[in-house]
Amino acid sequence: MSASKTDYYEVLGVDRNASAEDIKKAFRKLAFKYHPDKSREDGAEAKFKEVNEAYEILSDTDQRASYDRFGHTAAAGDPFSGGFQGFSSDDIGGIGDIFEAFFGGSSRSKKRGPKRGESIHMGIKLSFEEAALGTEKKIEIKRRERCHTCDGSGAKAGTTPDTCGECNGSGQIYQVRRSVFGRFTNLVICPKCHGRGNIIKETCNKCRGAGIEETAKKLKVSIPAGV
Repeated sequence: MSASKTDYYEVLGVDRNASAEDIKKAFRKLAFKYHPDKSREDGAEAKFKEVNEAYEILSDTDQRASYDRFGHTAAAGDPFSGGFQGFSSDDIGGIGDIFEAFFGGSSRSKKRGPKRGESIHMGIKLSFEEAALGTEKKIEIKRRERCHTCDGSGAKAGTTPDTCGECNGSGQIYQVRRSVFGRFTNLVICPKCHGRGNIIKETCNKCRGAGIEETAKKLKVSIPAGV
């Protein structure tokens, strides 16, 4: 156990073999006693936070088992001991590497630009002879391509986007919400860079920061006989 922290079981005043119901009852009693809005005792707020922290760990089966085995090291968020305290934006790069190693792919944002989409469908009018005998038609299609001016970065020529300081370039952040019912961690799009992973100070004059442009392309299409 860490010398700087009191044992969670001692904080709640329960035995190490206490049932989940016993832990819940102890928490409710102490939370009511030390709630900052109700208690006038010195240090009540700090005590309330300590009780809440103890309950968050001991009320979760997996985290309690990890705490019983590794103590406060697990509760502090050592991913190799089984407990997680949540993640800051500085941790996302390493976490993304772990996800990539185990599950494939990457949680980091990819280079901007259009992704491969569905096949293009176009109607072509044919005469009876063209349909029967076959022919060759010239058509023009419009499609979205990576901007040739900025190479899909969205930044003005001669400049480069800055890595987002909020998500460290991953385009995603972990949000941790706490309540008396436990801790909830969600992976959400970074609100600062909107998932891009970078901040563009000067946008490309061609695509205006989109990283893509619409281009027209002429093609020759062979129409087989008998269509």
